[in-house]
Amino acid sequence: MIAFQSLSVDVNGHPLQLSAQRAAFDPHLKSLFIADAHFGKDAVFRAHGVPVPSGSTMDDLARLDALLAAYQPESIVFLGDLLHGRESLAGATMQALTEWRARHASIRIVMVEGNHDRHAGRLPPALGVETVLEPWLHGPWALCHFPRVVDGAYALAGHEHPVYVIASRSDSVRVPCFRFSERNGVLPAFGAFTGGFVVNHLAGDAQIYAVAQHRVIAVRERRAQR
Repeated sequence: MIAFQSLSVDVNGHPLQLSAQRAAFDPHLKSLFIADAHFGKDAVFRAHGVPVPSGSTMDDLARLDALLAAYQPESIVFLGDLLHGRESLAGATMQALTEWRARHASIRIVMVEGNHDRHAGRLPPALGVETVLEPWLHGPWALCHFPRVVDGAYALAGHEHPVYVIASRSDSVRVPCFRFSERNGVLPAFGAFTGGFVVNHLAGDAQIYAVAQHRVIAVRERRAQR
């Protein structure tokens, strides 16, 4: 079994553990933060005639189980786009999510509504998910789907699916990344069947942590303030 490592960082004076499974854990709140799971995206593609393989939801749920085993969270907060589309509410996707939820009924699950969630429609009560609007304040964090600045709190968001291009003289690779600026941060997309938006040109003075070979590594240090 592959061992996914994590990296403990300080974000605006508060600890976060960044997992190579593309999630963040607050050890004080015992909360796991996940952005852009896009469960059921493969089902949506197939419903529209695109012959993609099935199984991405089950694979992502297995990764989520690994995160629960590693961190033992009391709550999970999805930073929007829990589902990909309306077709995610039916068939094998919803059966898999319902069975997964039954195995973890004691964990509080909150979903900050994202644009795909609005298109998908209301979640079944059996999933036991609290749906909230952004910004949702939780401890020192303002939890959002869309990257933004929130007065009085540090905003954590998703939506961008950020990736960072690491290049040598002869080659380059795109890897998921966490991006933390002075007042807000963006988590990588959790879903394996997702695209990515290159953020190298947006880095500015941000700290970038890349997910590479089952590790989280700092690839760009924040510039020292003058």
